[in-house]
Amino acid sequence: MASTLKRDAPALTFTHRFEPATLVGATPLLLLHGTGGDETDLLPLGRMIAPGAALLSPRGQVSEAGMPRFFRRLAEGVFDEQDVARRAHELADFIGAARTAYGLAAPVAVGFSNGANIAAAMLLLRPEALAGAVLLRAMVPIAAPPAGTLPGTPVLMLSGAMDPIVPPENAARLAALLTARGALVEQRTLPASHGLTATDLTAARDFIARIGRPGAA
Repeated sequence: MASTLKRDAPALTFTHRFEPATLVGATPLLLLHGTGGDETDLLPLGRMIAPGAALLSPRGQVSEAGMPRFFRRLAEGVFDEQDVARRAHELADFIGAARTAYGLAAPVAVGFSNGANIAAAMLLLRPEALAGAVLLRAMVPIAAPPAGTLPGTPVLMLSGAMDPIVPPENAARLAALLTARGALVEQRTLPASHGLTATDLTAARDFIARIGRPGAA
């Protein structure tokens, strides 16, 4: 944690890293790692796609054979939806506490794989927690989410045409779910597998620059 934590700040329940902004007006990013990652994994990506932005990077609190994740799964691509909902609310509460502690505006989530899926779950369950999202290799996290709205929330979805984990119809269904709630969804399918490529980084950087807004607390 950084030394910018405010006195009498609320308890922060996730192990995390925080890097304060060095550029006035930069939109803060919430970095959400994939299975087996931790709070340091996406910091270099965050610095590349949003130079000077504040970076908040929590570690998932679920362990699968020693690998951190943000929620439980029953098998590859089969999620424990009750746990998804519980963990999405816990993460949204952490974001609120971190915003108070560090003086942040609502962040844009940048999530990869499991991290993208928990970000999508927050968009569906706790839309007030995020100002937008970059979802890298995301799937539908909850088959029948409760009603909600995302009026004008910008979302970039980057899928891989050769991804063995995320079926194209599943990614398309997530884009449709978010669009139906009013989100401004840009979905792109890249010539890639499940791993990230230079094209992902360029697309994410351009998207963040396009939607950037003053990051006043």
